[in-house]
Amino acid sequence: MNITVLQEYLPIFAGAFLLTIKIGLAGVALAFVIGVAGAFARYFKIPVFSAIIKCYVELFRNTPLLVQLFFIYYGLPVMGIRISAEICGILGLGLLGGSYMTESLRSGLEAVPKIQTESAFSLGFSRPQTFMSVILPQAFSISVPALVANVIFLLKETSVFSAISLMDLMFTAKDLIGLYYNTTESLFMLVVFYIIMLLPVSVLGSIAEKRSRLKMFGSD
Repeated sequence: MNITVLQEYLPIFAGAFLLTIKIGLAGVALAFVIGVAGAFARYFKIPVFSAIIKCYVELFRNTPLLVQLFFIYYGLPVMGIRISAEICGILGLGLLGGSYMTESLRSGLEAVPKIQTESAFSLGFSRPQTFMSVILPQAFSISVPALVANVIFLLKETSVFSAISLMDLMFTAKDLIGLYYNTTESLFMLVVFYIIMLLPVSVLGSIAEKRSRLKMFGSD
């Protein structure tokens, strides 16, 4: 492995890393917003909207992100809708992630025992108070592991953005390999920067999971 090549590639990969993390975090934020709205719609069984969310979840969970990106980036312009590659990446990641977040949050809401609701009512809590103070905190604690796993999954999925010509980490690695044939150095930098992106999420997710369990069950 050539150290000089690694030093030359460092600023190139750093730029690609910033673009990847920007689009990745924006996509995750959009996914979370969609997930919250979708989970509430399905949990409360809101007419029509609940059925639409169910169809949306099945569609996006059962099609690859690459296919979704191709449809958004190459298919929509045929219908007169043109968006930039960055917006396409955010939208694709958000829509895919939203389907997973919806199910994770919905499962958490439905996992809260019914006796918790009944106990809150017996203490004089209103329905909104019961949901906000009793159901939602427990549901979020239950959902934390799945939510963290979804975030890591979505950030890893940014590796397909190169298919729509985004200068992300994967595109940069493939481009440098094709130009200079420094395969080992390029792949090494690719792995390092993905670890830099994903390891903190994993660590923070573990901390959040432990804290949520302590709040839910109490400490010894």
